[in-house]
Amino acid sequence: MDEITFAVLGTGGIGRRTLEVSKDKDALVPVAACDRNGIAVDHGGLDVDELLDATEGNIASGPDDGAVTDGGTAAVKQRGEDAGVAASAQAEPTETPIEDIIADSDAIDAVLIALPNLEHDFIPRVGEQFAKAGYEGVLVDVLKRSRVIGMLDDRADEFEESGITFVCGAGATPGFLTGAAALAAQSFVEVEEVEIWWGVGLKSGYEDNRGTVREDIAHLDGYDIETARDLSDEEIEAIVDEHDGIIEFEDMEHADDVLLERAGICDADDVSVGGILDVRSDEKPTTTTVSVTGRTFDGERGTNTFQLDDDTSMAANVNGPALGYLKAGVRRNRAGEYGVFGPADLLPEF
Repeated sequence: MDEITFAVLGTGGIGRRTLEVSKDKDALVPVAACDRNGIAVDHGGLDVDELLDATEGNIASGPDDGAVTDGGTAAVKQRGEDAGVAASAQAEPTETPIEDIIADSDAIDAVLIALPNLEHDFIPRVGEQFAKAGYEGVLVDVLKRSRVIGMLDDRADEFEESGITFVCGAGATPGFLTGAAALAAQSFVEVEEVEIWWGVGLKSGYEDNRGTVREDIAHLDGYDIETARDLSDEEIEAIVDEHDGIIEFEDMEHADDVLLERAGICDADDVSVGGILDVRSDEKPTTTTVSVTGRTFDGERGTNTFQLDDDTSMAANVNGPALGYLKAGVRRNRAGEYGVFGPADLLPEF
């Protein structure tokens, strides 16, 4: 594949790791990155090592910290005074980072949106901003919430008219594991149940993964996306302490269900997602597994199981597939295929 230039919106945990992983991916050239404080653009290719060094210790400055909108402008709620991207020699400070990326996006093939969807329609509205600006390229997100898929589908015509190929839910779950379920389902003529059970170890803790932990806490009993968004850092750390650093989730509102239904694999109600998050250890507290149960054409009932090795990290299983889906989206976009695609609609490219 020819060279692909891409931008990253957000340099919190997911955004930073996307830049880091891209160094080992052929044909991918990061040319822009931003957080709430600054924007770095170099169409010849960013110095990723310098940018990561500049933002190290300033994770809180990334959009993983919570996102809000103000007068139709996508912005990020500030929690602290860290310099973030603006500390890089390649960057300039700005109060309108996303708009600045959009204004300079003509030469950018793809944009990975590494922003937490702490307002249900936040990422769809970011996509809409690109469409209204006439962007012609690929948008990729790693969102989790089922209801957001419908909001993106509602904008599919606008994306098609603009020339945007939007790949949604392109991380691990939804994403990599959704695609694995779609492949495992091919043995059956009827899928009865899909169970996704994940394990994540985050020794670096909440401080380095604010958006991920905050979004997951929204799935706990007594919380939702609104209450999780309003929690202070201290309150989240207290929740982590209450669970001794290991939090178990059941019946999560993950978009795997909607994405598998729209791909014709099974009904959304037949999909369940849960897992265990250990914020104090890099070791996974449980093996990540996808189980697809169904009936074959000759009347047999069976279960196909797919497992991730325990030594593969969250970053490897989120950012690797996200960049793989980004490459696949660019191929579709260059072939003139526009609209909204899910991880069960196309295979990521290595």
